[in-house]
Amino acid sequence: MPNETILIVDDEANIRDLARLYLEKDGYRVILAQDGAQALKLVKENDNLALMVLDLMLPEVDGWEVCRRVRTDSNLPILMLTARDDDIDKIVGLEMGADDYLTKPFNPRELVARVRAILRRTVGSASGSASDDVRQINSVTIDPKSREVMAGKNRVALRTKEFDLLLTLADHQNIVLSREQLLDLVWGYEFYGQTRTVDVHIAHLRDKLGDSVAIETVWGMGYKLVTA
Repeated sequence: MPNETILIVDDEANIRDLARLYLEKDGYRVILAQDGAQALKLVKENDNLALMVLDLMLPEVDGWEVCRRVRTDSNLPILMLTARDDDIDKIVGLEMGADDYLTKPFNPRELVARVRAILRRTVGSASGSASDDVRQINSVTIDPKSREVMAGKNRVALRTKEFDLLLTLADHQNIVLSREQLLDLVWGYEFYGQTRTVDVHIAHLRDKLGDSVAIETVWGMGYKLVTA
């Protein structure tokens, strides 16, 4: 996807330069920020951003706060960078709305692959699913064309990956899907064994949909959307 604009936010110049080198070589336009405050300013000034690569450990405003503020009014895809191979950092970032994570030090080719995958899924989502037919699950209406979800007369605000996950489960009603299958179907690639992101997004769906939809955990296997 040439000419897509990527914002790289990191306080280490060598990381910014390395990421820019590989992303520009792959055809992306890149802009840089060295702290959280500058990142928020650039997000506000550039409404054509395709994705943000966001380090968590930043001066001024940290990455968690940047993610939280961006998520208040934007679905801009976020790939977060964490210096620690620590589940808690990844889980908190995902719960705040990040789309994916990468642990430092990282292979720049993997960074490019992750960016491609996120954007491929985002573009695919925007252009509609394999079928634009409205899905009706109990009192919940899922409209792939408008990407809206209604629970009865109430609109349910879902982020991009939450909507994609719900639509995937709806298209496989009463069928158990493993976390690995859901990663492949919704995120478009494997998380190298890291499946916690699925659990986080399932928890978000359950919280937002309440009793309107039953997403059942099948221990040792995965999840399924259960219909009466």
